[in-house]
Amino acid sequence: MDFDQLETFLEVARHASFSRAAEKRFRTQPAVSAQIRALEEEIGAKLFDRSGGKVALTAAGKAFQSYVEETLERRKAMLTSLAEMERVPRGEIVVGANEATCLHILPEVFAEFKKQYPSVSVNINRAERAKILEYIIDNTVDFGVVSLPVADNRMTVVPIHRDELVLIAPVHHPLAKMKSATLAEVVKFPLLLPRFGRTRDAIENLFAERKLKANISMELDSSELLKRFVAADVGVGFIARSNVAEDVRAKVLAAVPLGDAHIKRDLALVFRKDKALSRAALAFIDIAVKLKPAQAQSL
Repeated sequence: MDFDQLETFLEVARHASFSRAAEKRFRTQPAVSAQIRALEEEIGAKLFDRSGGKVALTAAGKAFQSYVEETLERRKAMLTSLAEMERVPRGEIVVGANEATCLHILPEVFAEFKKQYPSVSVNINRAERAKILEYIIDNTVDFGVVSLPVADNRMTVVPIHRDELVLIAPVHHPLAKMKSATLAEVVKFPLLLPRFGRTRDAIENLFAERKLKANISMELDSSELLKRFVAADVGVGFIARSNVAEDVRAKVLAAVPLGDAHIKRDLALVFRKDKALSRAALAFIDIAVKLKPAQAQSL
């Protein structure tokens, strides 16, 4: 068996799916199935139960998974330790972030990091906030980028980005012509909201405090979808200012500040307090922090 087979095994185990594992590993499904069969033949035990149209770990598969995770973690630690001896960041870092952060906040950080450290591989696990925090605790990622506050005292928090929520509307919309809008003016129009998350909570709390009832037209699980539906005049919405800057410049959407409220949205790099970060991970954090003032001024 080799490390490639072990990593394929873990992907199948994590997703309970050969097809999803094939997507993650950039392989065909038959290639993934062949790797698992080879492992099962070498081990002499079935690793997955494929009956009933579902994929589930067998008892042997669960035991094997623990050994594989430990083996790959030790391999990663070994490579990192050897790279540290050269005092040059090498190896790999794994970052967890949501869609909007990947699209609008991190590209500049990644670009600067790769320019300075081209030999370090950077992988991104795209997920929502709650899942990212889970990934941090179980060491699936080296660190995550999430909105503040983070109350878990097992984690170290390094603020890297300050933002605010703004109202977005189609460029021809009545609210788009205003220098600022009040919440009472916003509730006159259909409202598009994130399905869940800190932005959704902040908006609902604000309306509840003002005793205003929002006319919720749609709930969406993607900030990019929300922008597209607002541009199509389905309703108005709220989004972080940095996430809509390009759309405003292109005159696809109008961003209108709230005149009677201010909703902050701060982002931070978060990692386990007990995690020994590699030199590459520390270099990434350093670049993200140094770029913070430039990002804040561009909002």
